Amino acid sequence: MKKITFLLAFLCAGFLFAQKTMTPELLWQVKKVSPIGISPDGKELFYKVSIPNMEENSFDSKYYKMPVTGGNFTEISKEEAKVTDKNLSPNGQYLLIDKPVQIKEVTGKDIYNDLPKSDAYVYTSLDYRHWDTWNDGTYNHVFYKDVNTGAETDITPGQPYYTPQKPFGGDEDYIWDPKGENIYYVSKKKAGTDYAVSTNTDIYKYNLSTKQTENITEENKGYDTQPAFSKEDALAWLQMATDGYEADKNDIVVLQGGVKQNLTSQWDGTVNGFIWADNNKDIYFTAPVDGTKQIFKVDYPGKTRKMPVVEQLSKGQFDVTGIVAENNGQLIVTRTDMNHASEIFSFDLKNRTFRQLTQVNNEFYGKLDLPTVEKRMVTTKDGKQMLVWVILPPNFDKNKKYPTLLYAQGGPQSALSQFYSTRWNFQLMASQGYIVVAPNRRGMPGHGVEWNEAISGDWGGGAMQDYLDAIDDVAKEPYVDKDRLGAIGASFGGYSVFWLAGNHDGRFKTFIAHDGVFDTRSMYGTTEELFFVNHDMGGAYWEKDNAVAQKAYNEFNPINYVDKWDTPIMIIQGGKDYRVPIEQGLSAFQAAQLKGIKSKLLYFPEENHWVLQPQNALVWQREFFNWLKETL
Repeated sequence: MKKITFLLAFLCAGFLFAQKTMTPELLWQVKKVSPIGISPDGKELFYKVSIPNMEENSFDSKYYKMPVTGGNFTEISKEEAKVTDKNLSPNGQYLLIDKPVQIKEVTGKDIYNDLPKSDAYVYTSLDYRHWDTWNDGTYNHVFYKDVNTGAETDITPGQPYYTPQKPFGGDEDYIWDPKGENIYYVSKKKAGTDYAVSTNTDIYKYNLSTKQTENITEENKGYDTQPAFSKEDALAWLQMATDGYEADKNDIVVLQGGVKQNLTSQWDGTVNGFIWADNNKDIYFTAPVDGTKQIFKVDYPGKTRKMPVVEQLSKGQFDVTGIVAENNGQLIVTRTDMNHASEIFSFDLKNRTFRQLTQVNNEFYGKLDLPTVEKRMVTTKDGKQMLVWVILPPNFDKNKKYPTLLYAQGGPQSALSQFYSTRWNFQLMASQGYIVVAPNRRGMPGHGVEWNEAISGDWGGGAMQDYLDAIDDVAKEPYVDKDRLGAIGASFGGYSVFWLAGNHDGRFKTFIAHDGVFDTRSMYGTTEELFFVNHDMGGAYWEKDNAVAQKAYNEFNPINYVDKWDTPIMIIQGGKDYRVPIEQGLSAFQAAQLKGIKSKLLYFPEENHWVLQPQNALVWQREFFNWLKETL
């Protein structure tokens, strides 16, 4: 009997020991799943798995295939994983490629041949740097390459314009038409200062026979992106109407037979991405809604003039992050939530149910105690209903008190949905014993266009009150330690932290700001995409008669409230962040130090607005939690 009791106790202890919570080191064991596509016969699914290699400070990749209905998977070569090449012309004669082309001479060694070691740059206009790269006079151009002879033809020879678009565009920016007679591509055909102050990308048609180019979206002054053809020659793309407004409502527009139709103009939402349905009469798309990202459908009425109908197909506490393809009544999609990295699922269009296909990280998560994610509705000071995600630690005990973090989202118009990040990972934060409060404050998509637009010109107004309303509401709970509240965030979230540091009335005990806007004036003077600050701050700081701009550079400028700073603050800054440049973080740290406030600067000289290198990311996590242990 004693032996049995001992054995049971040993097994129970072993089980408890096996259960564990997420740590920074464990987070960097999570594998990243990326779909490649399905085979032409619709029977096999191909995907890539990226595995963090901390020792080499990089990622290793493996390729797999499996039945599209699920089941056993097989490792394959990278070459075998090439399902179909959309860049190959329909007749197989040409291949679309893109590469940089030297158009301008801007470096000292290019301008002066006798000075080959010069590292100087000479500019006479803006667009001198973008995201994390200085403009060296090269521009991305699209070529079509003869697969037999190797001859390459530049479709925009000599032009100082980018395709794919900077800084994140890929080969989705150019496609063949179904007959292979024309190449359609996305470009913002503006240069220098005009380029930096505009979002007016257009979709162009280049004819292989005539070598002539036609702008098919000339009348629209905002973004036109993601062109895609149906099997019946209808061209669809995403369109924003307003020049200079990067977070404008994104609509699906279709052109066929010379007739353009906006399919989503009457729908109170914004589209992320889409694919044509196999029936050529519907379009499936993803969009943020109520703090998640879901699958929607809109019908294409053709020439019937019937009003298109938008329908939400999926619901749940998760994000559908992309639609890969439609296959035999199923959509192949990627899905994630705050406790799980992305995996590939099928979505049954008839029954509207999901089935997980890849299970790359299932065993890993099965060994973890997971946090609980709760949806909470908070009434704001002006009477609005605001969705707030509250993430509770694993094995949460309502009879205990927990330190609590207010998370401030960036963007400022990025959706705060069920995302899974290697930095701002709520699962990891909660697993270290913190409650996380993540408000869908005004400015975020997924709650109607009006709520989405409310942030522009009002950075220090309604959104800041939303943060305070959210933390005050959750702090009423007996399990929240009101004496141990912190505020954290990056980008606009970093701005929010700097703003709250001077306007929090003693609520918070610590702050962490990553790549945040500290001084709106110097931000205007050094950021690279001027269209963003022109729209969101209302214009330039020298426009004395511009009431919106003057409010942004004075009343809503965090630097003007440093005299009220009295709370420990950690500041993180990337050296190659040209969106929110280095002076923002350094100025904030210098101010805190000179005021005698406990402060820390974490500087990454080779990182941009994000932290991409695995070892740097692990340093980020360790310093993040060390700071919280010290100050909260």
